[in-house]
Amino acid sequence: MDERTRYFRRLKRLRGSARRWSVIGGGLTAATAVLTPYAGIGVADAVWAASAGASVALAWWRWQDHRELAATPAPPPALPGQRLISAVERLPAGRQVLQEVRRQRNRYAVRGSAVAQTWDRLDRASATLAALAGRLTGPGEGAVLEAAVAEQWLRDLGQRVAGVERALPLTPPDRRATLQQSHESLATQFSEGVTAFEGLVAAAASYVAEDGHPAADQHPALAGLIDATDRLRGIAEGLSELRRPSTPAA
Repeated sequence: MDERTRYFRRLKRLRGSARRWSVIGGGLTAATAVLTPYAGIGVADAVWAASAGASVALAWWRWQDHRELAATPAPPPALPGQRLISAVERLPAGRQVLQEVRRQRNRYAVRGSAVAQTWDRLDRASATLAALAGRLTGPGEGAVLEAAVAEQWLRDLGQRVAGVERALPLTPPDRRATLQQSHESLATQFSEGVTAFEGLVAAAASYVAEDGHPAADQHPALAGLIDATDRLRGIAEGLSELRRPSTPAA
């Protein structure tokens, strides 16, 4: 369900709720006004009056919520492509498929350019960091956020370099030298940025490796695994000896 459909459904629910409570509140108020003079003021009349007041208050709140939501602009309608993407993302492996499609589309945008190989290095480093991100806790979480910002900047820079490179043959000869220098400067900046990003990924891998080392020489889980193996082997050997037929004494 897209945001626009959810918006109008909520608006419809609030309008229906406000109408129901308005009818209930009006009915209870009328009943209180009519029945109280006949029987006097008693416990039943207090219940009628309290119910009427509560219903009127609820109706007023529902109408207030409805007016506030109606004053908010409705979300734009979802395009057919966006609906298809939302449907694919709900599948178990849909998000990974879409990420791969976007990666291939971005890779296609820089094909044949001077930064194509460097772009592939950025893809490998990004995939490696994504695999390590779940284990980068504590100080490593800040590094993951910084890496996400840096990766977005690098991908924009790489596409910018490829776009400038495609425009070089169309540039007049008297201006081509200046544009060529700008292109080389951007390409160098992209290469240096990717190298720095790879250094961050290497540092993250070192952090994960060192964080996994136990304080003692042997991890408690490994020690427990060895002990359990020895116990099972001993039990198996003992059962084998008990079931082995004994040889008669000479």
